[in-house]
Amino acid sequence: MKNIEVLVRQNIRRLKPYSSARHEFEGAAELFLDANENPFNNGFNRYPDPLQQVLKARIATIKNLHPKQIFLGNGSDEAIDLLFRIFCEPRSNDNVMSMPPTYGMYQVAADIADVQLREVPLNKDFQLDLEKIAASWDANTKLLFLCSPNNPTGNSLQKESIIYLLEHFQGIVVIDEAYIDFALQGSFVQLLDKYPNLVILQTLSKAWGLAGIRLGMAFASPTIIQLFNKVKAPYNINQLTQEKALEALQAVEQTKNYIEILLEERRKLELALPKFSFVQKVYPSDANFILFKVDDPNALYKKLLQAKIVVRNRSSVPSCEGCLRVTIGTPEENRRLLKLFGEF
Repeated sequence: MKNIEVLVRQNIRRLKPYSSARHEFEGAAELFLDANENPFNNGFNRYPDPLQQVLKARIATIKNLHPKQIFLGNGSDEAIDLLFRIFCEPRSNDNVMSMPPTYGMYQVAADIADVQLREVPLNKDFQLDLEKIAASWDANTKLLFLCSPNNPTGNSLQKESIIYLLEHFQGIVVIDEAYIDFALQGSFVQLLDKYPNLVILQTLSKAWGLAGIRLGMAFASPTIIQLFNKVKAPYNINQLTQEKALEALQAVEQTKNYIEILLEERRKLELALPKFSFVQKVYPSDANFILFKVDDPNALYKKLLQAKIVVRNRSSVPSCEGCLRVTIGTPEENRRLLKLFGEF
């Protein structure tokens, strides 16, 4: 593949990033008189660690990575936005690719960045069409977004197909693994050293139950991580988020227990849904949600809303016609959902 630096926008290569005294000082300071903070300590009077070093060290231990391979953002969406700002020149020949039906933020981020997004639909099995993908990229295709397990379809993309793209695509391959903790197929994290053009997105919002703190993770080569840190806002992860994330990351066994419960509940829903006469198809899932096709999705969606139950209506998404997407809830929530289905 091309050298990473060749893919980077020229203005980003020239950029001199904002640097505080906290970036420049190493060691344990006794007095902080550099950042014009309030000196009276209430626990949050100081700016947070701009590089989240303690939190990254914990994540590195869990993921078996080096902290220099980790970027933390305000949700994975911050990392997606930064990828566009680092590699894609607005209103130019630069373009990116995604494989719908998939996560809608790739299109939104492309539109905000004013960068062309080329779409190559997944095949009828919701897998990658390698021939069409290879025919659609060109010398100006900078980013290729893959979501595995995919949202909204729930399936994992075939590992062999992803490897093919990593070895043949000349830009950055971004694998969005937001739901990887629920999948049998392992993460691509351990292949980072082999593929310098690989970026992996994960999150604490799903399996770790921390959607409310908005902490996303990007794993990549130190070269790409340095670029993220160069372009990001100086203090992009607040102190409260760092502390709450550290607290949760000490409770690995509790998270494993949550995952086991959710996988069992997913299995129960996969067995129960086909028994309803209005359910045409239940798609296999490697995530914490299920996509299923029904006779009248809009009527069922309205019925659920009337019962104050919110699911996702995906029936207007190409290749997902007639489909709803339901997140796996607690055992009691799932029983309530199925009871309402029985009344439909």
